[in-house]
Amino acid sequence: MAEGKKQWYVLKTISGKEQKIKEMLDAACKNDERLREHLFQVLVPTEKVFTTHAGKKVQKERNLLSGYVFVQCDLDGETEDMLQNTTNVINFVRTRESSHRPEPIRESDIARMLGAAEAEGAAPEGEDGPNDFIVGENVKVTFGPFNGFTGEIEEVNREKRKLKVMVKVFGRKTPLELDNSQVSRE
Repeated sequence: MAEGKKQWYVLKTISGKEQKIKEMLDAACKNDERLREHLFQVLVPTEKVFTTHAGKKVQKERNLLSGYVFVQCDLDGETEDMLQNTTNVINFVRTRESSHRPEPIRESDIARMLGAAEAEGAAPEGEDGPNDFIVGENVKVTFGPFNGFTGEIEEVNREKRKLKVMVKVFGRKTPLELDNSQVSRE
């Protein structure tokens, strides 16, 4: 297998079925040795989002590009037919000039998209809370077993978006390590 033939392509899919398609293609690779030699990676870019459901904060994954699945493969006629005829796949994304063959995506575009997915996986500012807490600030815990407790910030880790908060439990100060999303300003 020549490494030079390994390229990324985009499949246009039915919206909401991206994860199902990824699972089907992964299972097909396990069962079909020929496909395993030509299909290297299936990617559905997602981001983590916090939502409130029944008064509790819940973390969910949301598709970044709804209706699209990225595949890294050595595209020959048989592999193209198999991918195109997968349930819930509409077609390959093609340019107008080359409507006959799927057009590969530049490696730099995939690297940029993967970088954006990783950065957004950390959650955007508005959804994971601000990242500008300061030591000595009073905050209220809004999520987890200490929900409703108030405390003072002892330490701020901006890279990991973590806070060390001292709360009083049964009259004693207790340190908690919390995500920015688990507290609100008092």
